Amino acid sequence: MRWQGRRQSTNVEDRRGRGKMVTRGVPIGCGGLLLVLLFAFLGGDPEQLMDVISQGQGSTVPAPGSMAGAPPNDSLGQFASVVLADTEDTWNALFERMGRRYQEPKLVLFSGNVRSACGFASAAVGPFYCPGDSQLYVDLTFFDQLARRFGAPGDFGQAYVIAHEIGHHIQNQLGTSQQVQTAKRRMSKTDANALSVRLELQADCYAGVWGYYAQRHGLIEPGDFEEGLRAAAAIGDDQMQRRATGYVQPESWTHGSSQMRVRWLREGLQSGDPDRCTTL
Repeated sequence: MRWQGRRQSTNVEDRRGRGKMVTRGVPIGCGGLLLVLLFAFLGGDPEQLMDVISQGQGSTVPAPGSMAGAPPNDSLGQFASVVLADTEDTWNALFERMGRRYQEPKLVLFSGNVRSACGFASAAVGPFYCPGDSQLYVDLTFFDQLARRFGAPGDFGQAYVIAHEIGHHIQNQLGTSQQVQTAKRRMSKTDANALSVRLELQADCYAGVWGYYAQRHGLIEPGDFEEGLRAAAAIGDDQMQRRATGYVQPESWTHGSSQMRVRWLREGLQSGDPDRCTTL
């Protein structure tokens, strides 16, 4: 991606190195951490995850200074800031066409642990969006995991992860998330889970919509979209389950299969039209 020298967002708070969260109780062992990591990559809710941790291992409190923030001054942090800025440009314009006002979210960069309106979260949760404070939370070491653990290197794959979480912010602003949550309460567990998957696939499509305009803005280089599609395929539920257990359970999917994720990311990349993101 051609991101160097471009505008960085002012909606970035860098909490890395500003103090760590201190956990009272028994620390998570390596095996437990791997289970938590798998839970996160399969789409676990950060609130549910932290409930489990707090019940089994004591409480978690922030160390002094952990809430302080500053703009990023390293290359990876600046890259994330440029991606966020371009999503702002894209969605401000698209919302204006809808006759609506886009409320720009904040991106919080953290390391180790973080506190959000959704509760405390470990880096093992992976990138997440908290509707309670309309903020994205990213530990940038996740990108190393994406490359090494899941075989999906490349900066557009990293940008896709951020853009997917922005997709959830779009859903929150449009009221889609709330409608889905209301509908799920009237459904069976199986049907509610399937609806959650469709919500995640729509976020993939919205990420693709941003990519369509990022290309028009001159950020995209040859091969970038292929990197994003490889990342989407690498973190499909079927691939994740196959790696973890050796078999696939579609009824427990949270984000959709590799084929589904690739299909909807590609739809957004090719159309640039949010109205084409008809997963619901």
